[in-house]
Amino acid sequence: MTRLGFHGSMGVLAAACVCLGTAVVGGADSGPARESRAAVRFKIPRAVVPGFPAPRQDPAHVALGERLFLETRFAQFFYERCQGDVNTNLPAGDPVMDATVTTDRTLPGSFAGFAMNCRACHLVNEQAAAGRGNRTYADYAARSPVPRREDGRTLTPRNAPPLVNASVPREGGFFLHFDGEFPSNESLVKGTLTGRNFGWLPGEEATARRHIARVIREDDGRGPLARDFGGFSYRRVFRGGDPALGEVGEQFHLEPEHRLDVSAATDEEIFDAVARLISAYLDSLFFSRDENAEYDGSPYDAFLETNLVPRRVEWGEAPAYYNRSLLSMVENLREPIFIRPDTNRFRFKTLTQEFRFGPLELQGMKVFFTQARYATNTRPASTGGIGNCVACHLAPDFTDFGFHNTGVAQEEYDAIHGDGAFAQLRVPGLEERRADPEAWLPPSPRHPRARGPFLDIPSRDHPGRTDLGLWNVFANEDLPDIQAALRRLLNGERRPKPDAEWLPRTVALFKTPGLRGLAFSDPYLHNGSKRTLEEVIDFYRRMSDLARAGRLRNGAPELADIHLRREDVEPLVAFLRSLNEDYE
Repeated sequence: MTRLGFHGSMGVLAAACVCLGTAVVGGADSGPARESRAAVRFKIPRAVVPGFPAPRQDPAHVALGERLFLETRFAQFFYERCQGDVNTNLPAGDPVMDATVTTDRTLPGSFAGFAMNCRACHLVNEQAAAGRGNRTYADYAARSPVPRREDGRTLTPRNAPPLVNASVPREGGFFLHFDGEFPSNESLVKGTLTGRNFGWLPGEEATARRHIARVIREDDGRGPLARDFGGFSYRRVFRGGDPALGEVGEQFHLEPEHRLDVSAATDEEIFDAVARLISAYLDSLFFSRDENAEYDGSPYDAFLETNLVPRRVEWGEAPAYYNRSLLSMVENLREPIFIRPDTNRFRFKTLTQEFRFGPLELQGMKVFFTQARYATNTRPASTGGIGNCVACHLAPDFTDFGFHNTGVAQEEYDAIHGDGAFAQLRVPGLEERRADPEAWLPPSPRHPRARGPFLDIPSRDHPGRTDLGLWNVFANEDLPDIQAALRRLLNGERRPKPDAEWLPRTVALFKTPGLRGLAFSDPYLHNGSKRTLEEVIDFYRRMSDLARAGRLRNGAPELADIHLRREDVEPLVAFLRSLNEDYE
């Protein structure tokens, strides 16, 4: 994503969502509740399953962050039509919200009748009634629909990344979105709320911030979303410590460090507070861990725990060493204890798959963790079974948080323009790009008319337009906050290289996604081009062949060390499915 606001690249009701106060119709300052034809769309039922604990209650600032995450009035569509009344009911919602797009059919929109919000692209259980199950804060589209504006864009250039586990602490730099544009959740939130996903064009950021501040100041607490969060205005909730909220509003008593008098605060202070609170909500979205900070929700985790295999990297231990040791320990299990679905100890609450880690999953795990640099000393690569997956997807998070070119951009471009077209694509060097940023870089507040040919969806009608990922961000003077961290990541422990030398090496690099909960985040890859895990693994088999033949432009060196046969696909898929867990 760039400042266009396109996604690339993430509590109590983390998946059951917004029923924090549905029994309360209005707060002390709300008066008679307004009628809303779509109020019920914000009331997402919480699943109650005997034998499972109820979700924990979020702190007040996280609950408020969730409400802001669901807020539809921040969008440009609402701003343009509300005629200065932030509490009005629009006669019609943004058409982009009428439907939820999936890879196989269109479903009624979860927020039809309203304008854009964060949740429209980062769903949880809004489509459960349609048989689509839960999501880990991702949508169902290959590329997400966005509001129509004068630029003619209707889709994001990338797939919506899941937000669960997106905030996992890491070493070596914190990068968000597929191209690593954002160095923090707060910067991501600010870029999104004032960006193209919310209908704002480059150059309209100041208007967006003023409008968001006005919504917070003038909200009367009577809207359907406010009613689901106790029926209190933003003014009262931000002020905090209000005894008039009473016991009913106790869970909305904002902690002192998060309070703000929005009547006296500046637009920037309010906007900053909104970003901090939504960021706090995003920081609460994680897969399950126990008191020892070890993952404990998936069949894979249950298998390791049952067989007394460590589930996390020890303090001071290198992640790569942990992953090699993990494979060794599993291979040395003489009589592994498998996790079988016919026992009562383990079962899924929301998934239809069986809670299983058996011989097939173990075989797939060995393929996943086997690396060519070690395996080929004992067996030839031609025998297969070498996934080399942990070269980039290190346990326990199953990502290295780095950037790699796996061939996704090349495959899509060549499929449209012919084999070898991506290799021949002219990409300027650093000096040429700096000399004419509007010709080469994506739009930004400094360059709102920039054409952004390399942050685009390739099409037959527009040869030369594609998505080059990190190339759009690295050494981009419009994005100064992320550059130092990117240089540290790229240089590592080596002697620093000049930006002009690094830039060609960033062509088509995208951030490594985590692999937990894949059942909730299809379609896959940054362009959403693969609908199934089988398709993903077949893709890697093809790209590894291209890499070994030297036919992959700027390809990740790790690809050449993948040696998979067709018979490796089924066990690998079984292992990846064992990383699924309930998410609510």
